[in-house]
Amino acid sequence: MREGRTVRLYEENVMQRSCQAVVMNCVELKQGFGVELDQTVFYPEGGGQLSDTGKLSYGDKTIRIGHVREKDGHIFHEIDEPVAAGTAVKLEIDWQMRFDHMQQHCGEHLLSYGFWKLCQADNVGFHMTEEMVTIDLSHEVNAEEIRQVETLANAQIQENRPIKTAWMEAGQAARCATRKFNDKLTGLVRVVSIEGSDACTCCGTHPPMTGMVGLVKIFKAEKHKDGTRIYFLCGRLAMEKIQKVWQELTEAVQQLSLKDEEIKLGVERLQGEIKDLQDKLSQAEERWLQAVMPQLLEKAVRKDGLKIIEAHYADVSPGAARKLAQCLAADPQAKVTIFCQAQGRLHYVVAQGTSVPGSCRARIAELNKEWNGRGGGKDNLAQGSAAME
Repeated sequence: MREGRTVRLYEENVMQRSCQAVVMNCVELKQGFGVELDQTVFYPEGGGQLSDTGKLSYGDKTIRIGHVREKDGHIFHEIDEPVAAGTAVKLEIDWQMRFDHMQQHCGEHLLSYGFWKLCQADNVGFHMTEEMVTIDLSHEVNAEEIRQVETLANAQIQENRPIKTAWMEAGQAARCATRKFNDKLTGLVRVVSIEGSDACTCCGTHPPMTGMVGLVKIFKAEKHKDGTRIYFLCGRLAMEKIQKVWQELTEAVQQLSLKDEEIKLGVERLQGEIKDLQDKLSQAEERWLQAVMPQLLEKAVRKDGLKIIEAHYADVSPGAARKLAQCLAADPQAKVTIFCQAQGRLHYVVAQGTSVPGSCRARIAELNKEWNGRGGGKDNLAQGSAAME
């Protein structure tokens, strides 16, 4: 076990959910207090893994531990009220959260091993949130490679391989590692190894057997810098995500009167229909534009050598209003303001010809102030919108 003030029980037994401890120190933080204990089952945030949460109790008092952090070798359990040094307390972690984190972290090791073995891609970044887990790879991988790695990871879960941790000298750890080893490490380091699979230095928590991960599911991959960012979940969180997505897919299939395997064809059909409708709308707006422009120019208020045009529409798209304003502003003397309503918002466009003094940016700022809206633009054209009451 590593040296340090607090004995880290989670490093030797990740299945331990509670323990007795004695408060060694209590410091005031920006928000609340940080309690340092002689031993703990709480994992502090670090290495890409989120911290444990849980409770601290003594006597008839129970205090929530919302976060645990490590600073300069000291582990601080963050609470809302102080606890005096020397107080004997009981610690208990939120087990479901700990188990979720163990599943995600072990899944990260399995995927990282797979990408290294099958694609020669190194894991150069790992981040965990409550909603999603990501790893960043050193170079790009394609969809077929991702499928193969996911299959390998789940096969190793189904084989229920043992997971072991051991403290050893850095030199020995370098020889044991199956992936890239950080040659800057010295002294005693902790190695997490999966039988016949991944072995690397790691301070995080992992279940004792791969079968406890349940499953690994990759949900998305995207280009990130010179490599690929992989989005995935494991175990319970993966199952909940799959159930939610499947429910959405089932409802969509039912609405489209399709079979499950026809969803891609259904989406392609809808995309084609939408494009046809957009083309027809564009043609109709063009006909409307040609019909309404002469009318607006004829009704324009003439003042100080300018043609002041203002129009209000309840059934015109913002795009059509913008195009109308641009076309009207082709007249050097036209000073145009067009209002329209769409999706519960009031949209406004201002445009002006080359002979009109002032700036559309100043005019749109006035409208934004009047309607409590937002928007901007250039000297000759600007637009904005505001919520409708």
